[in-house]
Amino acid sequence: MAACQAHFGEETVLVGRHGSGTIFMSCCNLLCTFCQNYDISHGGEGGEVDAGQLAAMMLALQGRGCRNINLVTPTHVVPQILEALVCAAEKGLRIPLVYNSAGYEKVETLRLLDGIVDIYMPDFKFWEGTWAERFCRAPDYPVRAREALREMHRQVGDLQVDASGTACRGLLVRHLVMPGGVAGSREIMEFLAREISKNTFVNIMDQYRPCGESRRDALIGRPLHEDEYRSAVRAAREAGLTRIDGG
Repeated sequence: MAACQAHFGEETVLVGRHGSGTIFMSCCNLLCTFCQNYDISHGGEGGEVDAGQLAAMMLALQGRGCRNINLVTPTHVVPQILEALVCAAEKGLRIPLVYNSAGYEKVETLRLLDGIVDIYMPDFKFWEGTWAERFCRAPDYPVRAREALREMHRQVGDLQVDASGTACRGLLVRHLVMPGGVAGSREIMEFLAREISKNTFVNIMDQYRPCGESRRDALIGRPLHEDEYRSAVRAAREAGLTRIDGG
């Protein structure tokens, strides 16, 4: 585990007044060359905690008024998380659980979480396997991500908010716009509208900057241009999506 904190930099719909109760897991199952948390995802920064300690962290975040428990890059430690959740639930954990992942998931794993996760927040990074292989060494990423989003939406549906405007259940998709159109933003937005739901809540993100290995890459070793971001937002609207955070 790399960090545990009330995080105010997440989507407004998750933060509320007291922040999203974010727990960053060390390492990641998708090693993007451009990761902005490179020391955590690639370097394994952090330390081991047992189920009781993880449960105590969740309860402490709840006690601070956090509106949810936000598990970042949880895919490779699902069994350990489930063990901790049993302990936390027995001691009064009641706020929504957010599964915050890169979108590189097996449906079989997601089915273990049916009825447990309240809010799925996956990335959809790349539409084409060529770019997923180049930048993540995962040519099957697009297929896995599409399968995962279908299963996530089957479990929790479109994003719902409570009376305060804070998310309580559903699917929230993140998409990082990248230089040169390598992410396939238009195709991803069309997929979401056509095969998931036109009510999908999408955060179209403009914060790409060269990090990690990407600084040396001729294609993505530069910041995002404003017109590239605007093009992605326009593609989402043209696809029929209306719940756009950042647009």
